[in-house]
Amino acid sequence: MTTTAAPTVTTPVVSFENVNKSYGSVRAVADLSLTLHPGETVALLGPNGAGKSSTLDLLLGLRPADTGSVQLFGTTPRQAVEAGRVGAMLQSGGLMEEVRVRELVRLACALHPKPYPVDQVLAQAGIGQIADRMVNKLSGGQEQRVRFALATAGAGDLIVLDEPTTGMDVSARHSFWATMREQTEQGRTVLFATHYLEEADAIADRVLVLHRGRLLADGTAAEIKAKAGARRISFDLESAFDENALRGLPFLSGFSVSGRTVRIQSHDADATVHALYGLGLYPRNLEVAGLGLEQAFVAITEAEEAKAPC
Repeated sequence: MTTTAAPTVTTPVVSFENVNKSYGSVRAVADLSLTLHPGETVALLGPNGAGKSSTLDLLLGLRPADTGSVQLFGTTPRQAVEAGRVGAMLQSGGLMEEVRVRELVRLACALHPKPYPVDQVLAQAGIGQIADRMVNKLSGGQEQRVRFALATAGAGDLIVLDEPTTGMDVSARHSFWATMREQTEQGRTVLFATHYLEEADAIADRVLVLHRGRLLADGTAAEIKAKAGARRISFDLESAFDENALRGLPFLSGFSVSGRTVRIQSHDADATVHALYGLGLYPRNLEVAGLGLEQAFVAITEAEEAKAPC
């Protein structure tokens, strides 16, 4: 008689269970439940005031939850941070200025329970060439690179990034994300909040969409786009047209005109295009495509906003 081995149970990297956090009358995080697993790259999206920063603060143990449970690797956030399992690159807080880059990185390595060699950290963050520069002489993009070096000064298992590529040029951003892919290939989990939705689309295995502290969507970028339930339609009109008639096309959820180019969003593209020809118009360069992540994000959050009481 053969027996089947029981499946391996992996402790989640991050676990939120019915977490709530309020500041006075403002509910920043509302009944938030989510789980992150080893090796994932997860994007955290949401409009300003959605609760992204509050969620990261709770995750890192910088603020306590009012109710609910937050765990990292099956322990409290503070225990995970003290054990050196978490590295964070946050927007809040400044860098020590009257020191050189190498000195600051050396300090971070010295404080980490499982440090990497200083030169390795400098090279990984792409700041070896500015290691002897004073911190207060750095550009915004260079400061971001230094913050990344501090977040990865030791062998952690979770890297938390808040708007990590702000101030970086395109080349630096590509290099940064190449480095982050190396981190996840080594089994680390990366959670990043960003306003660059094209980055989330290209980089993230998973996308979390927050709005008013609630989790609206959780899935791959493709799943988030599908959740929006709309498609893009664009075309050119060579003759004069009645804009009001176009706005009356069925199933529209978005509409714009630029010169003679019309761009619309529809929840039933086939029916919309059929009705377009029914107006006696002859569209040129007609294109029908799925929404991009940015458009899907706007559609999902605007739909949720419309439900909110005035």
